[in-house]
Amino acid sequence: MDDASSQFSFRYSDERKARVLTENPQKRHYETIHEDYGAHYYDDTSMAYRRRFLFGDLCRGLDFNDKRVADLACGSGHNSLILRELFPRVRLHGIDLSEKACAEYRALVGADATECDLLAGVPEEGTFDAAMIFGGLHHCISDLDAALTNCARLLKPGGVLLAVEPNEAYLLNRVRKLWYRHDRWFDMTTEAPLDLDDLARRAEGNLSLEYSRFLGGPAYFIILNSLILRIPVGVKRRLAAPLFAMEAVFNRLPGRWLFPAFVSRWRRL
Repeated sequence: MDDASSQFSFRYSDERKARVLTENPQKRHYETIHEDYGAHYYDDTSMAYRRRFLFGDLCRGLDFNDKRVADLACGSGHNSLILRELFPRVRLHGIDLSEKACAEYRALVGADATECDLLAGVPEEGTFDAAMIFGGLHHCISDLDAALTNCARLLKPGGVLLAVEPNEAYLLNRVRKLWYRHDRWFDMTTEAPLDLDDLARRAEGNLSLEYSRFLGGPAYFIILNSLILRIPVGVKRRLAAPLFAMEAVFNRLPGRWLFPAFVSRWRRL
């Protein structure tokens, strides 16, 4: 197990922790869809998409070898596996509001994981050199300020936060919100696309935006979000090569309104 676990503690009571983790509707929603989510978002083609279009960009110029990195909203730990491929000596620790996900993270990654709600948990400051959260912040809209503050508090001064989130400025955002409202794979009350500029304002004093890029073409929907479009995993394998080529071209287009998502890199102040 990663020795970061021995230095990880909470400033709020066990009673409050238990209450918040029980009452959070996002916890119940995620545990309901956990198996289907993993089958579509972490199959071979989705992992290939993450390596090429998410990690390749966010990790450029960084070295996480011998660094402690927190995987926030870690799920079963597949993003941690990619980070370990890139940096074999990285020291990982998973954090998720689902104990089921934490248990699977420990089994898959071989590192410790802590059950924690970013809306309520206030971990000790300065524990990690870096953290990553892929698609987790947009589930924290009920108190986004608290979530950002708690992400920052995990990090040492100068530590890095890597984030990937849906883009509110997307041209088809109204269609997406309608889909959120009627599709069982979403919980409209607890999740929504995010505005990058708004995030930067909310993070002032804790985190500084160092890098960002808007992305998301045909492969983003058909490969990475196949669960939402009900596309069988086997079909994705046959479509991956041409879709990845199209994605690389599409992502070179300027602006933000054409893109459903953004990647961002933040620095702890």
